[in-house]
Amino acid sequence: MKQILQDMAKGATEIVDAPAPSATRGAVLIDTKITLISAGTERSLVDFGKASMLDKARQQPEKVKMVLDKVKTDGLMTTVDAVKSKLAQPLPLGYCNVGIVSEVGSAASGFKIGERVVSNGPHADIVRVAKNLCAKIPDNVSDEEAVFTVVASIGLQGIRLAAPTLGESIVVTGVGLIGLLTVQLLKAHGCRVLAIDFDDGKLELAKQFGAEICNPGRGEDPIEAGLAFSRGKGIDAVIITASTSSSDPVTQAARMSRKRGRIVLVGVTGLELNRADFYEKELSFQVSCSYGPGRYDPSYEEAGHDYPLGFVRWTEQRNFEAILDMMSSGQLDVKPLITHRFEFEDAAGAYDVLSHDKAALGILLNYSHDVSTRKITKVTLNTNVSCLPSEPIVGFIGAGNYASRMLIPAFKKANAQLYSIATSGGVNGVIHGKKAGFKETTTDTNELIASDVVNTIAIVTRHNSHARFVQQSLESGKHTFVEKPLAINSQELSELEDAYQALTDKPMLMVGFNRRFAPQIQKMKTLLDSVKQPKTLILTMNAGSIPDNHWTQNELVGGGRIIGEACHFIDLARFLTGSPIVSVQAQSMGKTESSETTEDKATITIRFADGSLATIHYFANGANSFPKERVEVFASGRVLQLNNFRKLQGFGWPNFKKMNLWRQDKGQSACVSAFLEAIKSGTPSPISVEELFEVARATIEAAEQIRS
Repeated sequence: MKQILQDMAKGATEIVDAPAPSATRGAVLIDTKITLISAGTERSLVDFGKASMLDKARQQPEKVKMVLDKVKTDGLMTTVDAVKSKLAQPLPLGYCNVGIVSEVGSAASGFKIGERVVSNGPHADIVRVAKNLCAKIPDNVSDEEAVFTVVASIGLQGIRLAAPTLGESIVVTGVGLIGLLTVQLLKAHGCRVLAIDFDDGKLELAKQFGAEICNPGRGEDPIEAGLAFSRGKGIDAVIITASTSSSDPVTQAARMSRKRGRIVLVGVTGLELNRADFYEKELSFQVSCSYGPGRYDPSYEEAGHDYPLGFVRWTEQRNFEAILDMMSSGQLDVKPLITHRFEFEDAAGAYDVLSHDKAALGILLNYSHDVSTRKITKVTLNTNVSCLPSEPIVGFIGAGNYASRMLIPAFKKANAQLYSIATSGGVNGVIHGKKAGFKETTTDTNELIASDVVNTIAIVTRHNSHARFVQQSLESGKHTFVEKPLAINSQELSELEDAYQALTDKPMLMVGFNRRFAPQIQKMKTLLDSVKQPKTLILTMNAGSIPDNHWTQNELVGGGRIIGEACHFIDLARFLTGSPIVSVQAQSMGKTESSETTEDKATITIRFADGSLATIHYFANGANSFPKERVEVFASGRVLQLNNFRKLQGFGWPNFKKMNLWRQDKGQSACVSAFLEAIKSGTPSPISVEELFEVARATIEAAEQIRS
């Protein structure tokens, strides 16, 4: 498979070779025939990638504030590493795709192999798209016409929010690609349309589509033009499809509108508004979200749950279908918008035109190369990799944010022999596999686990797949490192424990409980081991709020935040006390107006066999400026306090006052090193299997108590 990526750090736009994505139950695989470059969105991304660090910061002041807040809590160097890592991840470009369905997932009903479909898939010769983001193309609509469907749906969603009626006077400000499509759709609604832009060529097209025009660049006053166009009554609605940092389009829209007129922002503009402009007329102002209801809703886009038609008439997919119907009936003509055609292999030429020709509108990429050459599941990344069979040869499953930023670098730092990396989508495996020095990348996870070369597996996928992959890996005789949690429910955990105990030869099993390996925690452990009396621990995670619909909040996917993250502190308490867990009690805060989720605002109390007591506070309702993680231990008239794995302070300790670090260290590298060294030396696992299962049971019990 080949795909176009934008390097956000260096500004390069390139085509990369990647394994073809694997099929998933709720999605379809599509062999691409043609894609459309979105002139506005993609030009902005390309220009942003080419900008200097200073210009990037100027364009995103809200992100600068987030970075400064992170510096205060996590330290400068940790923040710098995080920013560099974020910018180093290339972005897939494109969201207007036409192709042929080649495979249908078990839950992707409504589609058949061989059908022509439009989707929001990227610029890639094979794409995997969720079923609610695809629509079948009518026979009388060509591929070149259909490829405008998704971008036209952006304009259509803006129109639906403006709610025009037949005969109303509507202004479209900014007649680029989306604006020109919006003009046609408004005319089909029976509206009178005035188009405003600085480009005579685009205005001429708008005029061909039936709009009257206004060019402020020629000295024409948009407000006067709007009032004249409305016959002195004021414009009924303004749809802004322009892209500019200026607030003028919104100000002009307000001043030309009638009383209780509507303004809808589809594009991107400055938003320095004058209250009086809106107050006196009681204007409504709304920002349109992409191509319709369902956008950014994981339940709709990922899980495939459609909204009932009787309650949500127009969704993303239904907007796609409406646009295709308009094309089929001849009411939407996109052919005049096609300005350039390129072969996919010459994408560099297409993006050169995008960057330098501001008059460019519809730039098409044709995928005429042989379909059979696309369907590879393994790609060699580095040819000079050789491995010693007597030492750990590592295969990674998963290359998401945590894997790429933390675990893969930790394995590399520990001189692990990185052989293969598997991802379901293919592209992340290429990006992070090449950077880290893996020999190959694949989308065939089963083949990786069964490999005769790989003897050690690292699992860094979504939590609901952990137990399955761990069992499969162990039964294949592979040493296994899994990023927490080990399992997300009691049944999974019980089945995994039974499977492990049934093994004759037991490979090493390790969970990524890195915090116990952090240097300051190791120092705390050394100090506490000299205290024979029971200890009292207070562990606080100021976790921060995330949306209720985020996958980690989903009990069936992420297991919830107690299982997915608070497990770290349950393990940490187990380590610092050095005593088995004998009881767990947990309770959560009630629902709030801002969140239905209660599990991420909870307190867990754990009693240990030696009489020690740990109270774990997991709070998602705290301030970002407060330390994200705090550990306090009270023991025998002494206290230890650790803030954010940077500042450790002792109170009442004869020979210890403090241990501060320049850079935050949560023990990721030390954790991985200990695991690999144990494999090499044949010594016991850094964390016993019994302790791993004990912590997993306690974590699941805490989550179940909260839910009940």
